[in-house]
Amino acid sequence: MDLDSVPTRRPSPGFTAPRDGAPPPKRSGRLHPPRRSGRPHRARAAVAAALPGTGAVAGVLLALAALGAMISEPVLIPSLAASAAVLHHTPTLPTAQPRTVVVAHLLGAAAGYAVLAAAPSSPWSAALAGGLTFAATSLARTPHSPACATAVVVVLQTPAPARFVPLLLGATVMLVLGGLAAFRLNGAAPRYPVRWW
Repeated sequence: MDLDSVPTRRPSPGFTAPRDGAPPPKRSGRLHPPRRSGRPHRARAAVAAALPGTGAVAGVLLALAALGAMISEPVLIPSLAASAAVLHHTPTLPTAQPRTVVVAHLLGAAAGYAVLAAAPSSPWSAALAGGLTFAATSLARTPHSPACATAVVVVLQTPAPARFVPLLLGATVMLVLGGLAAFRLNGAAPRYPVRWW
């Protein structure tokens, strides 16, 4: 066998063979030193990008809370806060469009009151109302998951429909108008709404 035909082992990059019996140098496990220079800039950019949406969501929710305080009615319910987040995080998706937001919450309220007409208020009937809302919004092509929570609120809190439904309608319209104003004021934001109906 010819010695020239035997492959020789080459040291891997970054590794030096020990000299004169000295132990090999310790490796840190990193191939490259950590890059720290861009992190503060990226963090500032992320905060700056989140501020307009955060301000818009907080502003519209504070307006709903103020309206409720003025008329002594609970206008701000948890599902509306979730709707505000959906609207400002994903303004171009079908779930955030005005028709979807308004109609889905009204369907959720209708499902809640329909369940209350057939069964007493309980977690079981609230779960059923949430499921019915999901079905109704799917059939109506208004998929908006926070509306399922509206149905649950109706069943568990049993608000008077003559007061609750108009307030819910007004609150959802305020959400849409708040989103419209926020996206118009922010020149870098996407167009909202993509479609009205």
